[in-house]
Amino acid sequence: MAHKLKKVVRIGGGSGGYTLLRGLKAFPLDITAVFTSFDSGGSAGVLRDEFGILPPGDVRRGLLALADEGQAGILRELFNYRFQNGSSSLHGHSFGNLFLAALANIYGGEIEGIRKASELLNIKGTVLPVSLDKSHVHAILEDGTEIVGETNIDIPKHNGSLRIKKIFLDPPAHIYNETDKAIREADTIVIGPGDLYSSLVPTLCVDGMKEAFRKSKGKKIAICNLMTKWGETHDFACSDMIKELLEYSGLKKFDYVICNTQTMSPKLAAAYEQEKKFPMKCDESLDQFAKHVITGDFFSEADIARHDSEKIARIISDL
Repeated sequence: MAHKLKKVVRIGGGSGGYTLLRGLKAFPLDITAVFTSFDSGGSAGVLRDEFGILPPGDVRRGLLALADEGQAGILRELFNYRFQNGSSSLHGHSFGNLFLAALANIYGGEIEGIRKASELLNIKGTVLPVSLDKSHVHAILEDGTEIVGETNIDIPKHNGSLRIKKIFLDPPAHIYNETDKAIREADTIVIGPGDLYSSLVPTLCVDGMKEAFRKSKGKKIAICNLMTKWGETHDFACSDMIKELLEYSGLKKFDYVICNTQTMSPKLAAAYEQEKKFPMKCDESLDQFAKHVITGDFFSEADIARHDSEKIARIISDL
């Protein structure tokens, strides 16, 4: 009798997701990567407006993270390549986004396009959008200002020290049926790391997500971000981030929260301070929001702050 692989669903977008998925790929797991589909900036935003397709940025990262390691190096360069010719209409577009847009057009929809890309890249796992509905992220700040569009939350034009009081989607978006099924059947659901209000929370705001979580018997794990972010989590401690994730997911507590306690080099910290980003502190109050808090050195020391993909993936695999 073949041993059935444990089903792990990872929710959220961004480079944090890429790092984690690459780590998980090395373990015998059945991985589903669920991505936000509400980007409104850059190449993805233009393709969304011109072709009416889902923004492909996060899907592109997910496909790359789970791609066959044999060709991964070449694919990574190709998929992340941005056309830089100043006057060209391709200027600023990423090859990977155009590739996904082309597949969506050829095969009559984003889902088919993602499936074909998954076959071509021989990925280990499944990549799914959280919703197929075209929607925009709205944020209400503590002073009552309304910010519209993921990119305006991600790169604030307003005072980034103002806290975000509420996030919602307009028009409302409904959870994609395969994503719903994957969450309900998962043995483990991992949320984070990622930009809290432009990536993670919007994914949790789709109609049907809270129900899927409620019906799922899987372990719910949250991974705290390493750094705060101006305009989203300025002055946050880890417990502030986890509290927001619980609020929007409808969960009372996470089963596990993973939190880095390793300090970064002063040189790297100073570089991040230029961008008004600071290490997110693993604080005492985390215990209120999780049955178990796992702390340790999960920091990959490089010229950018990111999680050590192998260490985090090993913990998740062991759980």
